[in-house]
Amino acid sequence: MAMRQTPLTCSGHTRPVVDLAFSGITPYGYFLISACKDGKPMLRQGDTGDWIGTFLGHKGAVWGATLNKDATKAATAAADFTAKVWDGVSGDELITLAHKHIVKSVDFTQDSNYLLTGGQDKLLRIYDLSKPEAEPQVISGHTSGIKKALWSNDDKQILSADDKTVRLWDRNTFTEVKAINVAMSVSSMEYVPEGEIIVITYGKTIAFHSADTLEQIKSFEAPATINSASLHPEKECLVAGGEDFKLYKYDYNTGEELESYKGHFGPIHCVRFSPDGELYSSGSEDGTLRLWQTTVGKTYGLWKCVIPEEEGGEPAKSKANLPGTAEEELEDLGSENSDSIYSTTPEVKA
Repeated sequence: MAMRQTPLTCSGHTRPVVDLAFSGITPYGYFLISACKDGKPMLRQGDTGDWIGTFLGHKGAVWGATLNKDATKAATAAADFTAKVWDGVSGDELITLAHKHIVKSVDFTQDSNYLLTGGQDKLLRIYDLSKPEAEPQVISGHTSGIKKALWSNDDKQILSADDKTVRLWDRNTFTEVKAINVAMSVSSMEYVPEGEIIVITYGKTIAFHSADTLEQIKSFEAPATINSASLHPEKECLVAGGEDFKLYKYDYNTGEELESYKGHFGPIHCVRFSPDGELYSSGSEDGTLRLWQTTVGKTYGLWKCVIPEEEGGEPAKSKANLPGTAEEELEDLGSENSDSIYSTTPEVKA
């Protein structure tokens, strides 16, 4: 019996959502941060999408956002030529790091003591967050604006992507270890520490490379231009989204397309699996984030598996039990996979 996917829709942003990231699993669950062109990154409970707070302080579009492992700190990269570090609990701005151009990417080391940034000025910067007033360590070598910069190999190496090049750097010597060129502009890069894999998307291609050597492991071609892809923590499957508004799910081992959904009312800019692999989140040009079940019909978070009576040949569907939401407000997901709004637009406050 086929099950229908019922995504949870997270409203609140007023412009396109361009980046998102999950924390690790903490004693309080896990958390989700979103970067948006409205300049107001938001923090949410990861398994339900419930809004927790908005980080207020940027004066331009926010292009990148991340959380440290225990979600006690957040970092954001913005068009106002700054990266900011925030208290993940109080929402307070802790540090502003001035740059000379638009900042696109931020990433904490595992111990949260250092922040890596990259952006339009083609430079990688490493900030010691215990001495934020000190000049950062700078790595040069990129020939176009940096789109993503990530720590790898237990923070001993750095992965960075510009327009058509992915580079691997040694953190101690600041030297380039390896570089690869790709055929089209890189749209996203994800680092998977388990197995040291990087997921790179460009054009319609989803490519998997060794994070140690940059050698290609495998690649898949999607039906449309892909803006982002994410590999499941167990490496069973991957999800991808892009210009045709659809989310695609593939078997990682065989490359077989398992599912596809019309996920949004605009191109999908970012997609990531949760740290437990039970759901994935997507962010779109339509200004929303959506949460999707990895295993449709499983009871998890706000989803409760309902075994319906088979009347009139209706397919079974996973139902979202949403606190404080009248059942009649939940839209049935037809072939176009419209959304179920779980909350009103939250107040914007820190």
